[in-house]
Amino acid sequence: MSKPSNNPVGTDLLQAFNDAWNRHDIDALMGFMADDCAFHGVAGGELLGRSFVGRDAVREGFVLAWQTFPDASWTEGEHFVSGDRGVSESTFRGTRADGARIEARMVDVFTFRDGKIAVKNAYRKDRPPVSKAA
Repeated sequence: MSKPSNNPVGTDLLQAFNDAWNRHDIDALMGFMADDCAFHGVAGGELLGRSFVGRDAVREGFVLAWQTFPDASWTEGEHFVSGDRGVSESTFRGTRADGARIEARMVDVFTFRDGKIAVKNAYRKDRPPVSKAA
């Protein structure tokens, strides 16, 4: 059983976190993360996808998303929080260097600790590219 958070968070934190993703603002994103944070990406060879553990690694993982999809956006966000857990559902859109455009619904599952995000676990529908960018 997880320990309850000392500083409960609400959906306003998740909306602000989403807004920082859309601004591609790494400093703002890291301001939401706990010191001993972890990020589990949507893809990778491990059970949880590729995992980034610790502030430096999480920062690297977040930046990698924009390097892979320079025009990445997360829209139509819906958020909920229950105790020390939360969920954000959104539509991810982005274009890879080869011109393939991804558009798929996704979910982030969060664990909070002391008013910060301790774990961000990302899931995305495995949809083929929708088109090549013009």
